[in-house]
Amino acid sequence: MQKNHAESEYLECEQRWVYWLLITAAGWFGAYTFILRGGVFCNAQTANVVLFAIALGQQRWLDAAYLLIPIGAYFLGAFVSELLGKTVKRFHLLRWDTLLIGIEILVVLALGFLPASAPDQICQVALNFICSMQFNTFRQVKGIPASTTFVTNHIRQVGSNFAKFLRHRDSASKEKVLTHGSLILFFALGAAVGAVCARFLGYYSIWGSGIILLVVFIRLAIADRSYEKEMLSRVPHGH
Repeated sequence: MQKNHAESEYLECEQRWVYWLLITAAGWFGAYTFILRGGVFCNAQTANVVLFAIALGQQRWLDAAYLLIPIGAYFLGAFVSELLGKTVKRFHLLRWDTLLIGIEILVVLALGFLPASAPDQICQVALNFICSMQFNTFRQVKGIPASTTFVTNHIRQVGSNFAKFLRHRDSASKEKVLTHGSLILFFALGAAVGAVCARFLGYYSIWGSGIILLVVFIRLAIADRSYEKEMLSRVPHGH
């Protein structure tokens, strides 16, 4: 096993199963915040930037300033993950990718304890932050650029590559269709299961996404401390 992993072109953190589970958790986040925490999605910032621009255009300065909070949290998540990713590497204990999942688990655990009376913005900003870090950290699944927090680009990629496959019948396009298509399905699965759990478990339901993340953390930590221990300085594709 060690020889196979050592010779593999891709690290454990770049394998499909990792991206499937991470995007499942992201779908769960989206359902949780939309149903229970303010009717918004925390996974990306396109809508917030549009609302920010509209608020500026309508001279609603306080609304515009308020929207800078989630946008700023997303910016800060990317900034911090880029800095910490290089720093953590020097300690040769765990990959940043692995440590990040551990941080996400702690955040999810804390959010489940927030009372219903707590401002929804606490949950929204916290998830904005960790989704941004995850988006900036996990960039390619087995050499294919991919996101683990939202599916807009995955939908585009399926349409584009399906057209290429019909034209050329090439394996590369087929592989991309299957990869991006599977990520869309897992995202939808996470949102669906998250919605059901929100109905029965309420604010504690976010812990279900934490269980998914825990599986990823354990598997990646095992890789870091065993068959990929000598490859901790190796950079994943896309960085």
